[in-house]
Amino acid sequence: MLKLKVALSAIAVGSMLSGCYVVPVNQAPTPTYSQQPIVAVAAPRAVYTARLYPTNDSAAAMGRIAGTISNPERGHGEFSFTVANETFSGEATRAPGSTKGTANATGNRGGYAKCTYNMTSNSLGTGTCAFANGATFDMHISL
Repeated sequence: MLKLKVALSAIAVGSMLSGCYVVPVNQAPTPTYSQQPIVAVAAPRAVYTARLYPTNDSAAAMGRIAGTISNPERGHGEFSFTVANETFSGEATRAPGSTKGTANATGNRGGYAKCTYNMTSNSLGTGTCAFANGATFDMHISL
């Protein structure tokens, strides 16, 4: 009988030391985080419409002109338009904090235009343009 008690004691101790583990069922996975850099998304760039209206006979022969001032960042933008089969391109500049600016463009056939303008708000402005051929225009700028 003593052997039986020793055997049962040994089985009991062995059971307790067997290392049973309880594992929860349907355990949620641990989230992992990647080390990817944050990329800033640039805001859409404003494109202004520049409309030129004739103010003399030379300009009247050319008609009304529509162009754009694009990428006007930090007071510097690209000024472009087409008139009478000539494509003009150049730049529009304005000092930071100023309302007054200039826009100059040269044509692919030798013409050029020089404009001055004044922005009356963030989205509206007016000015004048003089072309190499003597044509003068009033300029209206808007978003």
